[in-house]
Amino acid sequence: MSVYSFLRSRATVPALIVGFLGVLMVLYAWHLPPFDSSVESTNNAYVRGQVTLLSPQVSGIIAEVPVQDYAQVKKGTLLVRIDDRIYRQQLAQAQATLAAQKAALANFELTRKSKQASLDLARAKLASAEASREKAGLAVKRAAPLVERGISSKATGDDARVALHQAEAAVSEAQASITIAEQDLALTVSNRNTLVAAVEGAEAAVKLAEINVQNTRIEAPVDGRIGEMGAKVGQYVAAGSQLTAIVPDRVWVVANFKETQMAAVQPGLVATFTVDALNGERLTGHVSRISPAAGSEFSIIKPDNATGNFTKVAQRIPVRIEIDPDQPALGHLRPGMSVVVDVDTAADPVQTSAMQ
Repeated sequence: MSVYSFLRSRATVPALIVGFLGVLMVLYAWHLPPFDSSVESTNNAYVRGQVTLLSPQVSGIIAEVPVQDYAQVKKGTLLVRIDDRIYRQQLAQAQATLAAQKAALANFELTRKSKQASLDLARAKLASAEASREKAGLAVKRAAPLVERGISSKATGDDARVALHQAEAAVSEAQASITIAEQDLALTVSNRNTLVAAVEGAEAAVKLAEINVQNTRIEAPVDGRIGEMGAKVGQYVAAGSQLTAIVPDRVWVVANFKETQMAAVQPGLVATFTVDALNGERLTGHVSRISPAAGSEFSIIKPDNATGNFTKVAQRIPVRIEIDPDQPALGHLRPGMSVVVDVDTAADPVQTSAMQ
């Protein structure tokens, strides 16, 4: 064997070894045989929590801020108080208006009884006028024969007829008085609906004013830890402006797996994850829910793959992982922390209440 052949054979062996190792690394990276595994992993995962932004519903000057940044608070704890003097005066004004409307409604019954009495009086006058008309008619019937026979004077007959005409006019007047009294009563009764509506409107105004007074106190809606307090005493705030945020103690993990990893992922599978911020502390949990669509479907601007050149990119499917309780590191988790999640798809899924 020549020197050249000997050196050539010795240089080929390391190259073959390097090539073989490279192939093994590619197979391992892509989980291809013989390195395929039932464990699906992703580092595109984060701790999540219900971060609630707190804003006032009324405008005004901040009078009190009894808590500081990052304080642990209980539900109902006062966080910010807005000066409520204006809103309390508006409440007093609404209550006064309500009292006036209730008084007007209470006077309605007295007015209705008065109008009913006027109608009863008009009906009594009609009965009296009709009786007088009947008496005058009888007088005319008695006087007519006597005048014809000369027993009574013609003036007597004329007086009887005039009295009859006066009685008939009195009946007509009484009937007209009844019509007027009935219309007055109907008008009074119809006004009751207006008075009732006015009372209801005044009551609504009082409730609205009470709500505005209550809204000057911004309280913690849940137990948790508040973020940075942006409110300062003496500061003017408008309705809707962000003052602070509160983060409940309950957290979970959202892992964004590639669609090629989702074939065997299902609710109930055991999951483990390490937390970057806790020096790789490992915690356990389980898959509770799987997103109904890829994350790109929830973006504001969705990709349009029907235009231009196309490069296939594996989409990500968000998977929610509930964290098992009673773990020492659980209290150190904060929303937004990065984690690495492993889900064993070969394990049997378990049924838990958190999956419901």
